[in-house]
Amino acid sequence: MKALVYDGVETLEFRDVPDPKPKSGEQLIRVEAVGICGSDMHAYLGHDERRPAPLILGHEAAGTIQGGQNDGMRVTVNPLVTCMNCSACSAGRENLCPARQIISMQPREGAFAQYVSMPQRNLIEVPEDVPLEKAALAEPIAVSWHAARLALTAVHKSMERRAIVIGGGAIGLAAALALKAMKVDEVTIIEPNAARRAFLVQSCGQDAVGTQKGTAPIVIDAVGYGATRATASQVVEPGGVIAHVGLGDVAPGLDIRRATLQEVTFIGTYTYTAQDFRDTAEAIFDGRLGALDWIDLRQLGAGQRAFQDLLAGNVAAPKIILNPWP
Repeated sequence: MKALVYDGVETLEFRDVPDPKPKSGEQLIRVEAVGICGSDMHAYLGHDERRPAPLILGHEAAGTIQGGQNDGMRVTVNPLVTCMNCSACSAGRENLCPARQIISMQPREGAFAQYVSMPQRNLIEVPEDVPLEKAALAEPIAVSWHAARLALTAVHKSMERRAIVIGGGAIGLAAALALKAMKVDEVTIIEPNAARRAFLVQSCGQDAVGTQKGTAPIVIDAVGYGATRATASQVVEPGGVIAHVGLGDVAPGLDIRRATLQEVTFIGTYTYTAQDFRDTAEAIFDGRLGALDWIDLRQLGAGQRAFQDLLAGNVAAPKIILNPWP
């Protein structure tokens, strides 16, 4: 099969690699759509020691099952593989499983390829009327769904349901959509990139601003840099909640003194539970998250150029989706 292989810092090659061989309980998936995630960009830049080259990246995938009794079934892929036996898994907190694995990280190759193998339990059937490129958004939106759910659970019932989301990429936009699906009507996105901000306003119908504007009880940092943690510390209201879902850097920025004096709750969030993923998929299928037409469709064979465009800030759409087939 053909795959886009990460060979080193800022180096990707579209080339022939061996087909995956599904293990017991796994299905072979013909990948029809796969998104580029911020973690893929971190690996591409050599910033993720968990993803050493050579490696097939990509974990936001949808496609069709090949072979077996479910041959041809259209599915979206939960890329988080867990043990199903530990206390975290038993409690429905699979994202905290100490043995968790995710495709695009050793020992599991990713989905920037024509085929990938996954456990059957990680697959959710996609209705015929839902395009697979939209079904591939289930993974990034599930990250945001999980963060929004945790934030809403933590915020005091006396506080207004208003939110600020920092970052207008896929995770930030998805967080805004998830919050609105959870009945938070007033959501503002802070996005400094003018082209992306215009896209959010004109194509996605979001309230987006270039710099901080006002305060809110709920703040979601969907970027995760020191500067955005500093912004989150400034715009969260006393007694409010910061949900931190970005992994941009480890620089200082969070105002611990203010958080302490004003009882600000800080939540670090990582991926999602299996139930979050299922709930997200259902919200996509029934239209609660909108048209989801904020994607830039490209060929996997041109993946190196897509990464270069993202790095240069030349992509207005929040998400690039790659098609592995000519």
